[in-house]
Amino acid sequence: MPSVTPPISSVRVHVEGIGTVLFERSAKAKHISIRIKPLAGVRVAVPQRVNFEKAHAFLLSKIDWIKGHLQNINKQENKRTVFSQHSLFRTFNHTLQLQAVAISNSFKARISGETLLVTYPDYKSEEEEEVQEFIRQAVEATYRLEAKAYLPGRVDFFARKFDFTYNKVVIKNTSTRWGSCSAVNNINLNLHLMRLPEHLRDYVILHELAHTVEKNHGPRFWALLDRISGNARYLDRQMKAYRTSIF
Repeated sequence: MPSVTPPISSVRVHVEGIGTVLFERSAKAKHISIRIKPLAGVRVAVPQRVNFEKAHAFLLSKIDWIKGHLQNINKQENKRTVFSQHSLFRTFNHTLQLQAVAISNSFKARISGETLLVTYPDYKSEEEEEVQEFIRQAVEATYRLEAKAYLPGRVDFFARKFDFTYNKVVIKNTSTRWGSCSAVNNINLNLHLMRLPEHLRDYVILHELAHTVEKNHGPRFWALLDRISGNARYLDRQMKAYRTSIF
């Protein structure tokens, strides 16, 4: 019996003016769709019965739109922190301290009081991607600890203040959402909320608590959120300046 070659599930193509584009088959996709995300580039979701040639043609038809979005994405990516011993970086409650160690070949991170200490081998430059990525992971782990210590209490405060009922608070690290509310009123909050100004962090919490009553983003939802947050649409626009994956 002759062997059967499995269908190609994804392919990467270099597109002039855009760079590398990932074309990926999706069982859920009903139409060809394009997604552009910081640090991830351009992805084209291709329905099962659509060939990659047609998806490529669709991409080219949207080339000007994609370039415009990529310019905005590049501006956001340029805001990403380059951690340095000579610049101050604080999480919600901790100050980052970097230290090059002569007798070590390993990376380590620990919290001592209000300090997050990250050590790395002294033969490596702090600007190397490997060092920067370890620091970033240590910072995210610290944000997670801070979020677990702070956010559930803040949710409870606003729930009592405005008479909301919720099930539990779950801390997550998602790439797109600051928060969500499940069908059974679990409040899911992104650990990166700890990076936001206080009034926006509170806005996200109030947004999700409002969803315990109004499950969609209809007029009644916005009216409720306006009453408890003060100016919901304005605060929602302010959130556009922040990305969960860029810090």
